Amino acid sequence: MATVGEGLDKAVQGAFTRPIPKSAGAQMRYLVRQHKGSTKQVAQLLDITQRTVERYVKDQIKKPRPHLAARIEREVRRRWQPQVRAKAKQAAATTGGIMIDTRARFGFTAAPGSTDDARLRHLTLALPPRHAARLFDAQEAGATEQHLQQIAAEALGEVYFRDDGRRAHGLEVELTDLEHVEFDL
Repeated sequence: MATVGEGLDKAVQGAFTRPIPKSAGAQMRYLVRQHKGSTKQVAQLLDITQRTVERYVKDQIKKPRPHLAARIEREVRRRWQPQVRAKAKQAAATTGGIMIDTRARFGFTAAPGSTDDARLRHLTLALPPRHAARLFDAQEAGATEQHLQQIAAEALGEVYFRDDGRRAHGLEVELTDLEHVEFDL
């Protein structure tokens, strides 16, 4: 199942100017540098022993187990190029907005006499900067996936279904059964 938080992270990673380190040793050295030389903190972060971290740093171990390789890469991506990441978020939140491509079931709460049956829809549209800012701010504040989905549903409701206030006044959109979501800056 796709998540809004992961989609936002992937969109920001698209703005990176350099690729992340490839080898496990280089990734581990990067994490140690990010933790001010503390192999103990990196070991706690990755749930491995301090000695194992030291062996990766010295290239005594070159090939991590698959689940450990995924954890290392995830932590490196989370910390890679923070200034580039911040500039990309700032640009999306102030001038550029963000593109969303989603396939999900949308339900509605509307005036009596209209249909409120949920339907599966595939939408690709540009969200204005104010919606991008809300999504990024909520993500940085540690919002749950449910809250991020609610913000995305409100944005899609305003931009697509209510056409920025020109139609369907009072229509509330609910996003359920999220099959696919992708963002682009």
